[in-house]
Amino acid sequence: MKLHTINTGLFKLDGGAMFGVVPKTIWSKLNPADENNLCNWAMRCLLIEEGSRRILIDTGIGDKQDAKFFGHYHLSGETDIVRALAQLGFAPADITDVFLTHLHFDHVGGAVIKQEDDSLAPTFPRAVYWSNERHWRWATEPNDREKASFLKENILPLQESGQLRFIDVSEKTVFSDHISVRFVNGHTDAMMLPQLSYKGRTIVYVADLFPSLGHLPIPYVMAYDMFPMKTLAEKKSFLQEAVDNDYILFFEHDPEHECCDLQVTPRGIRAKNTFMLGNL
Repeated sequence: MKLHTINTGLFKLDGGAMFGVVPKTIWSKLNPADENNLCNWAMRCLLIEEGSRRILIDTGIGDKQDAKFFGHYHLSGETDIVRALAQLGFAPADITDVFLTHLHFDHVGGAVIKQEDDSLAPTFPRAVYWSNERHWRWATEPNDREKASFLKENILPLQESGQLRFIDVSEKTVFSDHISVRFVNGHTDAMMLPQLSYKGRTIVYVADLFPSLGHLPIPYVMAYDMFPMKTLAEKKSFLQEAVDNDYILFFEHDPEHECCDLQVTPRGIRAKNTFMLGNL
C-alpha cells in the first residue's frame, strides 16, 4: 500500500468560529488571524494505492461556485483536485474510489465538476463514491443551521450518476484489507473517519473531529459542530484510545502540520511529534 498527501490549497475561516468558546488571546497563538479575524486552513486530501484500487479521501472545495461564494473564503494555492493529482501522475480515470468523510462543501466540492456545457458530472468518471445513508439523508434534508454547508450541486450529481454507494453505519466497518471506518456524530451526523493499517502503525484521517493540531485539547470545539457535547465525548474517548495504541493522526485542515502522534502530559493528551506522512 502506498499513501500520497494531496494538497488542495488553503481557505480562510473565522478563527472564533473554528475555536468556539476558546478566547482569541489563546487561539490566535495557535493560528494567527488577519485583520478580519480570518485564519488560513488547509484542505488536505489523501490518496491510497491499495492493490488495484486508487482510493481518494475527500476532494477539497472544487471550483463550481461563483466569485461571490469564493470571495468569502479567500482561496490560495492549488485548489483544483485534478491538477493536484496530476502533479503525482494520476488522472481522474485512475481513481477507483472516492471516500467522502462528510458532505460539507470544503470536503466534497471537488467531487463534482462543471463541464463545458455547464452540466454537472462526477469528477472521477470510473470511481465509486462512498458516503453512508444516514449522513446522506442529513445532508440532502438539512437543518436550517447547517444547510449552507451542504450544496446540492456538490452532492446530487453523485446519486444521479449511479456512482454513489453507501457504507453500513456501525461502530467500526471494514472498507478494505487495510482500511476500516469509524463513525462520529458531534460535528455532523455520521461523519466517517478512515482508519488505516500502514507499516505496522495505525493512521486515522481525523477530518473535522480534530481539524488541526490546535484542536487536540478536549474543550477546543468548533462553533460549526452540531452537537458540541457529543464532540467533547468523542474527542476524549478517541484521544485515550489513540495514545494507548500509538496512533498517528492525519490532519485535513491544519495549515502547517500534516501528522502527529501523541503523549500524555500534565495538561492532557498532546502532540508528541509532528511530521510529514512521507517521513514514515
